[in-house]
Amino acid sequence: MRTGRRLAFDVGRVRTGVAVSSADGIFASPIGVISSLAEAENLIGEYTPIALYVGLPLSLSGAHTASTQFAIDFAKELQKSGHQVRLVDERLTTVSAANLLRSAGKDSKKAKSSIDAAAATMILEQALSIERNGGVPGVPAEDFE
Repeated sequence: MRTGRRLAFDVGRVRTGVAVSSADGIFASPIGVISSLAEAENLIGEYTPIALYVGLPLSLSGAHTASTQFAIDFAKELQKSGHQVRLVDERLTTVSAANLLRSAGKDSKKAKSSIDAAAATMILEQALSIERNGGVPGVPAEDFE
């Protein structure tokens, strides 16, 4: 597995959760939330990741949702700056993150930022798992029209 940090984004219309991996690619940790592409670029400059992952929101059947194009557009904008971006299926990450926080005693209604960052962490953990198993996570942003 390649050495270097990775960043993942759980894109939303109001806020975007962000997570970063350890340099060895073993751990993923939430960073927090951002509200603009400029903030994403600042984080990329700060962490100098070797890979960027954006969650691809799909319905349970695998069809595009109202949020799918928004995530694709975000990934394509990041790619315009010269970054390699891959979209990773994120089905149920937000629901799983909310359940995880609720089981830890946090009020999910008051912890929306925490949920978004936890969802980004789950997206990144999924990508890291695929990498550890010799695969390439997700689909390149340029594959989407």
